[in-house]
Amino acid sequence: MVDVEKETTLQFAPFQSAVDEGFWHRLSSLKLNKLGLDESPIPITGYFAPRSHRQVSNHLTLLAESLPTESSEQSSVPERSCGNRNRCSVPGILYNTNTYEGFQALDKQSLLKAEAKKIWEDIHSGKAEEDSTILLRFLVISFADLKKWSFHYWFAFPALMLDPPATLVTLKPATHWFSLEEAESLTAACNEWRNLSSTTDIPFFLVSVDSNSITTVRRLIDFEDCQSNGHKVLFGFYDPCHLPNNPGWPLRNFLLYIHVRWGLEKVPFLCYRENRGFADLGQSLVGEALISNSQGWKNNHNMPNAVGWESNRGRKVPRFISLANSMDPTRLAISAADLNLKLMRWRALPSLNLDLLSSARCLLLGAGTLGCQVARMLMAWGVRKITLLDSGKVAMSNPLRQSLYTLDDCLNGGEYKVTAAVESLKRIFPAVEAEGVVMAIPMPGHPVPCQEENSVIEYCRRLQNLIDSHDAIFLLTDTRESRWLPSLLCASANKITITAALGFDSFLVMRHGAGPLSSNHDIKAEALTDLSAQMGSVSLDDNGRRQRLGCYFCNDVVAPVDSTANRTLDQQCTVTRPGLAPIASSLAVELLVGILHHPSGIFTKAEFANSTDSSSTEQPLGILPHQIRGSLSQFSQMILVGHASTSCTACSSIVVSEYHKRGMEFILEAINHPTYLEDLTGLTELMKSAASFELDWDNDDDECVEI
Repeated sequence: MVDVEKETTLQFAPFQSAVDEGFWHRLSSLKLNKLGLDESPIPITGYFAPRSHRQVSNHLTLLAESLPTESSEQSSVPERSCGNRNRCSVPGILYNTNTYEGFQALDKQSLLKAEAKKIWEDIHSGKAEEDSTILLRFLVISFADLKKWSFHYWFAFPALMLDPPATLVTLKPATHWFSLEEAESLTAACNEWRNLSSTTDIPFFLVSVDSNSITTVRRLIDFEDCQSNGHKVLFGFYDPCHLPNNPGWPLRNFLLYIHVRWGLEKVPFLCYRENRGFADLGQSLVGEALISNSQGWKNNHNMPNAVGWESNRGRKVPRFISLANSMDPTRLAISAADLNLKLMRWRALPSLNLDLLSSARCLLLGAGTLGCQVARMLMAWGVRKITLLDSGKVAMSNPLRQSLYTLDDCLNGGEYKVTAAVESLKRIFPAVEAEGVVMAIPMPGHPVPCQEENSVIEYCRRLQNLIDSHDAIFLLTDTRESRWLPSLLCASANKITITAALGFDSFLVMRHGAGPLSSNHDIKAEALTDLSAQMGSVSLDDNGRRQRLGCYFCNDVVAPVDSTANRTLDQQCTVTRPGLAPIASSLAVELLVGILHHPSGIFTKAEFANSTDSSSTEQPLGILPHQIRGSLSQFSQMILVGHASTSCTACSSIVVSEYHKRGMEFILEAINHPTYLEDLTGLTELMKSAASFELDWDNDDDECVEI
């Protein structure tokens, strides 16, 4: 460091910026969850401190807390955090564009001039005297590519130009300017100023030296008092620069402020620097600047020109950063997985409730062709809690049709399907909370030997507990009878239940209606999860006046029986066109999303596209049908409705009531005695009556009725 005694043009070391990764994460979250397409300027806060290392300048830094929180209301003035000696808060503004082209097209000079004008007006209004940090206002423009986790950005530190430029009369180390007594007194005063929470983040101040070499640090508002006492006065500022012959960028606007505010032409200044957090007068600089004014700056309308766009390796170009490689893969996967859903809320579907979807607990009964597809679709919709139940193992014929399995899962006798499926789901999306349950579902028509009754009862209880602890249940098994017990348990617990079933070239997707014994009180009392509790709060005012929607078994006139006995191989296996399962699975998951977002939830009546009831079309996700039947051979699809049957073997009030009374004893009897359910529900009498009923056909009537 050398003493500068010859008058030269005063040159300032530019401010340098630094952005913490947390800032970009917070901005990405803010953009996705709150801002959407809004390009309004965002108030932010930057942080800097006096230079603390001899070889490195301090940067103006953006941290996660530089941005407003997602829950806070955006205001024109950023909330400034309480300062500490390690960082001084500075107000700034962020312009984040929706496209890279928009970022390039920004009028940078106009934006810089607008921020400089704020500084100019604050100088003339006296606001800068109350809060000197506004002399350091800064500006950031950016474009966040949230698909690639890359960011283009550019900082500007607006500085009002002195014209003609200020002249540097002298510049020397502070220890060469102050006497030993003054230096010791100043060191103590600066450390005290920095230790006080009320003053530590005030970057501009006065240094007053009295005739007894007692030095004090005071606020700018005390300048007249210091002058009237005949004290030597220097204008101090926190200098982030480490260079020995140049003051830092903050001095630029400070000199203009001093000249405009007090009309001084010779300005003694202190570039305050620290070493390891304490005053370092050996590295701090004291200088004198000469300012001559030919612009009439006392007039508020004669604003000087402004400069301040930060250089990038010596060029005036934006900076670029990619965080994709440095991010934790799981965190990156979570952000990428939610991207499509959060973008939906920007424009197409603002009411989409992602918290509702992510907290929904889904139980998939069956991990075959349908189960694999449904699990994938659920994850795509943001569902994170998935349980799969199946007792089968992966066979060589499975991987081509069942998307979660590979050849390795078939080797050595085959892995259990649910085990392989859970591992596959976690490889696809590490944050999924997937669980597999290896268990067979007890079925009517498959009698249970006495020695196996206890294990079957345990299976039933376990299935009941699983259904009680989940919010939505998908029936995706291969056989009709395997759906009976889950249908009964879901009707009893009043759970969202969705069935998907495949034929060779046709499919059925349907949502089961509410249980026959449901009431607002019952649902709330039995709800075991937050989502179930939300569903229980649905108003049931018109439930008693409207017929319940049916379940999978409501159109049957016989009880479910063993459908695989005495069948050929093509009848035992699910022989279906490969394109059918993805279609049915997607519709099943779309039904669930519709139910979760509908005000009436599970109690929603069957809706049709051409219905005269306009309430269905007002829902953001559209109508909520009861049954969807499709044919791939005809490339057609029908929306149907089937109301609950009082003789249903699964969801009728008599069956559910009997289950409540007798519990597992009732289930065992239904499993072991095929005609028991028909006798209980009155189907036996119904079939007898139908057999004795004679029709008298009028052969002369040629009229046909089209069904």
